[in-house]
Amino acid sequence: MPEVKRRDSKGRKLWTGESQNSDGRYVYKYLDNRGDRKAVYSWRLTESDAVPKGKRQDDSLREKEKLIQKQLTENINSEGADITVLDLVKKYVSQKRGVRYNTQRSYNSIINLVIKEEFGKLKINKVKLSDAKLWLIKLQEDGRGYSTIHAVRGVIKPAFQMAVDDDLIRKNPFEFQLTNLVVNDSVTRQAITREQEKQFLDFVKNDRHFCRYYEAINILFKTGLRISEFAGLTKDDIDLKNRIINVDHQLLKKNNMEYVIEGTKTGSGNRKIPMSDDVYECFKSILENRNRPKIEPMIDGKSGFLYLDKNGMPIVAMNWIKYFKSICKKYNNIHKLQMPKITPHICRHTFCTNMAKAGANPKFLQYIMGHSDIGITLNTYTHVNVDDVKDEVKKLCNW
Repeated sequence: MPEVKRRDSKGRKLWTGESQNSDGRYVYKYLDNRGDRKAVYSWRLTESDAVPKGKRQDDSLREKEKLIQKQLTENINSEGADITVLDLVKKYVSQKRGVRYNTQRSYNSIINLVIKEEFGKLKINKVKLSDAKLWLIKLQEDGRGYSTIHAVRGVIKPAFQMAVDDDLIRKNPFEFQLTNLVVNDSVTRQAITREQEKQFLDFVKNDRHFCRYYEAINILFKTGLRISEFAGLTKDDIDLKNRIINVDHQLLKKNNMEYVIEGTKTGSGNRKIPMSDDVYECFKSILENRNRPKIEPMIDGKSGFLYLDKNGMPIVAMNWIKYFKSICKKYNNIHKLQMPKITPHICRHTFCTNMAKAGANPKFLQYIMGHSDIGITLNTYTHVNVDDVKDEVKKLCNW
C-alpha cells in the first residue's frame, strides 16, 4: 500500500498523490508515461461514497487511480481519457489527403451522424466492445440501412485502431464481424432480362421525347460504363477509327453546382473499351448530331462533352438518373406488364451479367468493368436465376 501522508475531511488516510481541496473535491496527481504532470478529480474518494448534492455523478478517485495505474502499466497514454469518439473520428478524417469529392462527402456525412449520437460524446477509453455493438444495433433500429452502418464502421474502426497505435487505448472495440451483428437489409441490384432490355430500348427508340437519349442508353447497356464515366466522355475519348472508348476520368457536379473532373473510381477504372458494331453506330450518331455551342464548356481542361443541357453545360449523372426514372414511369403508365426499376447502374449490372452468362473470361470482364477486385465482378455484378441454372445443367449433361 502507498505511503500515507495525510487524511481527508472524514479522517480517512490519503495515499501518495491524493489530496482534498477546501471545497471537498479530491485530487490525484501523477506523472504519465511521457513524464508530464497530470491530475484527475472526483467528489468521491471511494466507490461507496455518496455524490454530494448538486454534483455530477462520476467515478470515485480510487476508481480513476486504478484505471490510471493499469494504463501506465500497459503503456497507455492518458490522453485517451480526454478524447471523445467524435474528436477521434475528426482527427482520423483530417489525416486523409487527396480524397475524391464523393469520398469527402461520405466522410462529412459520417461526422454529421456521429455529432448527433450520444455515442459520439463518449470518451474513447470508456468504449467497450458491448458499447460498440449496441451502438451499431441502435443505428439499425433507428432506421439506418446496412450500407450506411457498414460505411460508418468503415471509418470508426480504423479511427479506433489509430487510437490503439497511438497508445491511447489498449483494444479496438470495433474488432468484430458486422454481419454477425446487424441484418444485411441491402436491396440487391438485379440485372434485367434480355427481353426486358429489348423492350426498354425499343420503347425509348420509338418515343418522340426520349428517343434523343436512345444511343446513350444503348451504350450504357452494351459497355458497362459507370454513368459518371459516360457523362465525362468527350469527343477526344471516342476513337471511331480504332473503335475504342478511352476511359480515364469521370465528370461530377458538386452540391454547390461546381463541375469537376476526377479520376476514375479506382486505379483499375482506367481502361480502353472496344466498341461492338452497335455501340460504334451509336457513338457515330451522337457525334454527328451533337449540339455545337458557340462556346464549348471547359471543365478542368476537358471540353467537347457528348451531351449538353439547355444551358450549354454537360449533362451529369443526376440528370441521367432522372431521365431513366421518367422513362420507366411513362412506360409503366402505358403498358400493363410493368417494367422493374431501371437506372444507369442497372444497365451496368445487366451488361456484366449478360457477359458472364455468355462465358466471358472473368479477368477480361474485370478489366472491362474497371474493378480493382475480381471478387466484386464475380460476387456483386453477376446474377443468375433458376432458368440460368437449368440452361447450364442442360449444357453440361448434354440434355
